[in-house]
Parts: sequence; structure tokens; C-alpha cells
Amino acid sequence: MKDNGYGFNTTLLHGVDDDTPYGATTVPIYQSSAFKQPDAETLEKIFDNKAMGFSYTRINNPTVEAFEKRVNLLENGLASVACSSGMAALFNAMVNILQAGDEVVAAAGLYGGTVELFDDLKGLGITTKYVLENNPSNYESLITDRTKLIFAETIGNPKLDITDIELVAEIAHSHNIPLIIDNTVATPYLVKPINLGADIVVNSSSKYMNGHSNSISGILTWSGRFKWDYERYPGLKPYKKFGAMSYIVKLRNGLFRNSGGCLAPQNAFYNTIGLETLGLRMSRECENAMELAEFLEKDMKMSVNYPGLKSSKYHGLADKMLSNGYGAIVTVRVGSKERAFKIINALKIPYILANIGDTKTLVIHPESTIATHLSDTEKEQSGVYDDLIRISVGIEDIEDLKQDFKQAIENSMEE
Repeated sequence: MKDNGYGFNTTLLHGVDDDTPYGATTVPIYQSSAFKQPDAETLEKIFDNKAMGFSYTRINNPTVEAFEKRVNLLENGLASVACSSGMAALFNAMVNILQAGDEVVAAAGLYGGTVELFDDLKGLGITTKYVLENNPSNYESLITDRTKLIFAETIGNPKLDITDIELVAEIAHSHNIPLIIDNTVATPYLVKPINLGADIVVNSSSKYMNGHSNSISGILTWSGRFKWDYERYPGLKPYKKFGAMSYIVKLRNGLFRNSGGCLAPQNAFYNTIGLETLGLRMSRECENAMELAEFLEKDMKMSVNYPGLKSSKYHGLADKMLSNGYGAIVTVRVGSKERAFKIINALKIPYILANIGDTKTLVIHPESTIATHLSDTEKEQSGVYDDLIRISVGIEDIEDLKQDFKQAIENSMEE
């Protein structure tokens, strides 16, 4: 999709022209399971991909499409498909091109749920090899003739490692392999992976895109740039005639439609409304995260992991990859699980829950929650330790957050 010439926030508000009935300034919620057509011939053409239109919300819906268009514009893609969750989007993005016997090369510092999904794919005959340190050369060493895609997160969760998308994309493309990037933690406000060479971008839009923890959803965006070898990816061969759209046409006519992981119109509406303030929220959250990280490291003498800190081994790469900030997640190691629980329980402002990207600050103990089903080795590879606290920084007044963490940390040292 071509750049419309607008800045980020203007694009969010005015980048997509909506032909909304009656001059509505927000996207209508088309809460309908199916859509009537003027005659049988028209419905036949829609089902046969010979005419545009809506038939059944499991396949497509006007409210959902409006959300897809906005994200597609932000990620600079050719087409996007919204799903019922981030995990559904990731599953659809990968399995649309994979089959039994294929291999995936993936960064190791991944969200625990993604690692579990890769474990589930073993049952389909799809195996995953992990890059233990997120260095481009380490991807190259794991590629074989069976490798059919490479996967990484822009910013690992909760490891907070940074992927050098440009270099990893070059390696992937030199082997005629597509690169899928999970951009959930960074969002297109910090980086647009497609501009750096990624072929497919996945976002768990439950997080920063929505921003208010009121909807579960996910979305994948296809760049349209990767040149498929239809012998290596035989599932796409029947759709070869669609050219750059073959990946999306296959997905919408197959796995996405048949597995039923569609996004509800109501949730698409919430996402579209939330998306309008993504730039404003991310700006404030990144500023708060930076100041909180500096405070915890310098004033509270904590072991802090945040890409914006010069002490982070990912700081140089973060400067190269990211714009407008370093993300809104900070992690701290506090010495023991018991102390981690004490600090979490003593905090008054943050919510204790399993999400990121809310306007409110959120905290969690990853080892006992989102990574609880991982092996000890997988936890270590994902940057998860029993004394680790993950903080998703919100938009509160930063002095209030600093004082709250100060009292919680100091109370945790009392006998």
C-alpha cells in the first residue's frame, strides 16, 4: 500500500475513507451473521470470487473489514486478515503455507503462548528450531531444505530482545523463505517490519492496538512482495493466478474460513475506536517506561531490563530498529519469587493481570503464569526467571508510578 503522505496520527484518523451510511463519524457495527443479496446470481459470484461483497460474517464483515483496512495502512501491507485472537492470527499466518514435514526457524525469546503453539504444531508434523541468541547469523546456521518460514518478534516478550529485521530478512530471502514478524510489542508506531523486509506481520490487537483491554483479537498483514516458489509451497499453487494476492486468497478461501477463527464485529468496532489513539498512547507509555526504568535502575538499584537503557545489550540495535521510543514493557529481577510476589502484592496502582498494552499499568509474574507450561530450558530461552516481574507501563502520572514502586520495593525488604 502506498504512503498517503500523512503523519502517523493523521493516518489513524483520516487515512481510510469510509462510506458510512448517514454520515456516521465512526464505523457502524454490522451485527449480522449473513448478508442478503439482490439475486441468486450475485451470491453465486461472491462465493466464486467473481464479485466483491459480503455473504457470511465467518468469511467477512464490513465492520471487520474497516479495522483490517486501517491496520493494513499502518503496516504498509497489501492486505490484512483479522482473527478472533492473536494466537489465531499467528496460527493462520503460518499454517496457511506449512504442511507435514516442514520446519520453522524461530527466535527463542518468544512469548510463552507462541512456544506452546509451536509445540502443538508437532502434532501436524511441523517442527521448530530455535535460535538461542537473537543474532542474524544464528538463523542461517539452522536453515535446511525443509525450512519453510522464519519467525521472530520485533521486541521479545518478556525477554525484550530486538530482532534485526533487515538482516534476518536478507538471510531468509537468500534461501527463498518468507519472514513472519510478530509486531505486537512494538506496534507500527515504533517500527513497520514490512518496510524492513518482513513478508507477513502479525499483531495481537488485544494489546496496544485496542489499548483498553476490552477485546480479544489478532490480525495478520501480508506485504505482497514475497515471490512464492509454488513447488516448494504446493498449497499455494492452485491460487497462482491471483499473483501477489495468492497468499491471502488461499487463506480466506481455506484455513481462515474453515477453522472459524473470525473476529466479532463488536470487537472490531472496539479495536477501530482504540486504534485512533494508538500514537498518543504509545508516546506516553514509552516515555513513562523510559523514566520508570531509569528510576528503578538508578534510584532503586534494581536489575532492570529495558531496551532504552544504555545498560541493555539490545540498546544499540533498538536505536537502529525503533523510532519514537523503546516500547512500554520493563522487566526487573528482584532476587527471588517470594520477593517478586511481595512487590507485586504491595503495588497500589498497577493491576495484576495477564495482558499488556492497556492505558493502565499492569504487572505479572511470568514464570508462574504465562510461562508456567514451558520447560525450564524454554523459560530461560524466553528470558523468564522465578524472580522476574514484567511491567506493562500505562499512561498514569509518572511520579505516582515511581512512588508506588518505591514503597512496594522498600516494603519488600522489611522483615
